[in-house]
Amino acid sequence: MSLSGLGDTGKAEPPPALFPAPESDAPAPARRRGGQPQNGPPRNGSVQGDDAGRQLVFFGAEAAEPTVADLAGLLAGPGEVVRMGGTARLSVQVDAAWRVHVLVAELAARGLAASWEPTEGERHAVRTSYTRVLKPLAAAWLHGQALRPPATFHLTGRRLRLWLAAAGTPEPPDAWLLRLGANDQECWEPIGVALAAAGLAGTLLSPNEGGPAYRITGRRRLARLAELVGEPPRAAPPEAWPS
Repeated sequence: MSLSGLGDTGKAEPPPALFPAPESDAPAPARRRGGQPQNGPPRNGSVQGDDAGRQLVFFGAEAAEPTVADLAGLLAGPGEVVRMGGTARLSVQVDAAWRVHVLVAELAARGLAASWEPTEGERHAVRTSYTRVLKPLAAAWLHGQALRPPATFHLTGRRLRLWLAAAGTPEPPDAWLLRLGANDQECWEPIGVALAAAGLAGTLLSPNEGGPAYRITGRRRLARLAELVGEPPRAAPPEAWPS
């Protein structure tokens, strides 16, 4: 089954332009559970790297090489991490095929193989294998079974880029939502503090208000967000990335 981009109905197939032809420097293909290697989620496309060429911003997504520590950005959002022995696995559910493309590529850029599969409600689960590489991240964030940011947690451009790719949505006419883990209430307040420290102070929306999420508003904050997360990935629809 090929994945489709989610439009107003959640069923529209994505335009072919969202899934360009494979390139020689594309990340290694992911494996779908029970299937064969594929070039990204849809069978007719490939995972692509990000565009370059924009002036670097201090702490911006393009100001440093990708590292495993950047995956804390997924845990700031709806990502989950679980431990097994001396290893750990990170997973996140997303609502659109383009997000699968971007996350698989981002994980591959950090040396992590990823798998994906469709889930209920036209959503898709992206997850890594269990690996020792993720053990420090799990140790820093897990307190028993509860997820909580470490005291030193802060948001860089690359962490914000991953969060936005997994769970950032525009809220017309002039706001962006960064969605949080629904069951991670202990994370919400410290993540808000980290957003403010990055120049992105937001309003916390409760589940009854369409959250949990932080709403980012204001021309300066939105410009700051666009600077920090960098150029849109090739798979992202233009309206799905701040500019």
